Amino acid sequence: MTQYLADRTEPTGDPTGDTGHRPDWWRDAVIYQVYPRSFADGNGDGMGDLPGIRSRLPYLAGLGVDAVWLSPFYASPQADAGYDVADYRAIDPMFGDLHDADALIRDAHELGLRIIVDLVPNHSSDRHEWFQRALREGPGSPLRARYHFREGRGQAGELPPNDWESIFGGPAWTRTENPDGTPGEWYLHLFAPEQPDFNWDNPAVRDEFRSVLRFWLDMGVDGFRIDVAHGLVKAPGLPDMGHAEQLRLLGTQTLPFFDQDGVHEIYRSWRQILDEYPGARIGVAEAWTPNAERTALYVRRDELHQAFNFHYLNTPWNAAELRHVIDSSLDSMRPVGAPTTWVLSNHDVVRHRTRLGGDLGRARAATLLMLALPGSAYIYQGEELGLPEVTGLPDEVRQDPAFFRRGSEPEADGQDGLRDGCRVPVPWSSQGDSYGFGSGGSWLPQPESWAKLAVDAQTGDPESTLELYRRALAVRREHPALGAGDAVEWLEAPAGVLAFRRRGPEGSELICAVNTTDTTVSLPGLLTGSGRPLLASGPCPGDASLPADTTVWWQA
Repeated sequence: MTQYLADRTEPTGDPTGDTGHRPDWWRDAVIYQVYPRSFADGNGDGMGDLPGIRSRLPYLAGLGVDAVWLSPFYASPQADAGYDVADYRAIDPMFGDLHDADALIRDAHELGLRIIVDLVPNHSSDRHEWFQRALREGPGSPLRARYHFREGRGQAGELPPNDWESIFGGPAWTRTENPDGTPGEWYLHLFAPEQPDFNWDNPAVRDEFRSVLRFWLDMGVDGFRIDVAHGLVKAPGLPDMGHAEQLRLLGTQTLPFFDQDGVHEIYRSWRQILDEYPGARIGVAEAWTPNAERTALYVRRDELHQAFNFHYLNTPWNAAELRHVIDSSLDSMRPVGAPTTWVLSNHDVVRHRTRLGGDLGRARAATLLMLALPGSAYIYQGEELGLPEVTGLPDEVRQDPAFFRRGSEPEADGQDGLRDGCRVPVPWSSQGDSYGFGSGGSWLPQPESWAKLAVDAQTGDPESTLELYRRALAVRREHPALGAGDAVEWLEAPAGVLAFRRRGPEGSELICAVNTTDTTVSLPGLLTGSGRPLLASGPCPGDASLPADTTVWWQA
C-alpha cells in the first residue's frame, strides 16, 4: 500500500536552499551513485538503508560531489534488487519509510547536495496491484491492456507470441494460468518474469507516471535517473526479430523493443512537468542506443537533460579509441546543446579498476581523464576507494536474478548474472566484521583485503585514492577551465598518449596528458615551460616525462 507523508511540504525555491546556484548546475555536475543495499546500514540488519545513507551524507559533501543518485528504494519483492517495483509511492521497509526519505532529502539540501532518484517506467513488479488484478480478472480485463498480454502461437497457444529474448536469458514471455486453472495468455517481460513490461500505448500508464513524477518532485527530489529509458515503446505489432542471440545486438542497432522513436513523445511530456518546478529539476536517460547520435535524441532541448554515455564506458584503455569516442560523444551532443556525460563504473558493470586490467594506477589515471573532460561525470560508490570487482563470491550468496536463469538455462543468451561483484558493501573502517558498513554484518561478504581500502584507512593519506578524488574534485570545481563545455583542443603527442587543452574564461588554460602505454614517454614542449603541474594520478618526476598509466593535469 502506498505510504503518505502527512507533513510533506512543497519546495518554495531552489531545493538546495542556495538561491545563487546556477540553473544549469547539471551541465558540469559530478553525480555520485549510491546503491542503497550496499552503502551504509543504519539499523544493523546487514542491509543498507536510507538512515544509513543519511548518516554518510557529510562524507559525500566532503568528497566534493554535487548530487547523489539513489538506486531504487521503492516497495518491492526484490526479485531484481528493487528494479521490480510494487508501489512507486512507497519505500520498501528494508530501506525505511517516507519520513526517512524526507529527512534524507532535507539533510542533503542543507549540505548543498541534490538528490536524484531512480525511476523504473519500463516494467513493474508482478506483485504490482495492476498486474495482480489483471491476472485475477483474466482475459479481457482492462488492466491487461496496461501490460503486453497476448495469445500464444501454435495449435493450443503453447508457443510464445514472438521470438523476443529476455535480457536476463531465455524467452521474454511467460504464460499465465486462467482463473479456472487452464493455460492462459502470455505476458511480455524483457527482464525477469517478475518484471512485466508496461504497455506505454495505454493512456492510464502515461497518466500514472506523470502522477508519480509529481509525487517525488513534491517531496523535493531534484531529478530522476530513468531506468531502461530506451525500452518503453515497442514496435507496432511486436514483430519477430528472426534470429537468436539478440542481446549481442544491444547498443549496435535499433531493435523492435528498444530505442523506438515513440519514446521521445513521452519524455517531452515529462520535461514539461520538470520545468514546472523550481530549482532546475532534471531527467537522466539510461538509454542503450546504437550510436552517440541516437543517444543525443533523448537530450534535445525539449526532452531530458542528460543521457548516460555507455559508448565511453565500454571503450578500452587505448589512446586512439578513447580519442575517437570522446570526439564522437562531444560532436553528437553539440547540435542539441546538451552536456556530454562520462562514467566508468555503475551497479551493472564490472568495476573499472578490474575491467581496465586490474591495476590501481590505471584506474586512477582513467578517473583523472574522465574528470578533465567537458560535461558531467558520474562516480559509482566505492570507486573513490579504488575498490576492485569481487570475483570470488560463492554461488549461495549471489542474488542477481540473471545468475539463476543462467544456472537453469545455461544455453540462454542473457547477462552473465555476475553483477553482485560490483555491489559488495562499502568498507568504512578497517576494523569490524563488516568494515563499518553496519553492526549486523553485510548481505554480501567483503574481502579481507578491503580493510586497507576502507575510508578511515585512506583518509589523510596523501597517496591514497580517496584523497586523490577529493583533490581532483576540488580542483575541478575551482579551476575555470574545467567542468562545463563542449570541446577539447587536441595537442600533438606520441602514440599511446592523449593530450588536450581546456580553455576557460579570461585566458585560463589547463592541459591534460594521459599515457595509456606501459612505458614512460617523453613530452618535451608539452609539460615544460611556464606552466606547473596541478595534479597527477601517480608519481611524476616533474620534468617532461610521463610514466606508464598516468594522467597529469598541467596548469598552462
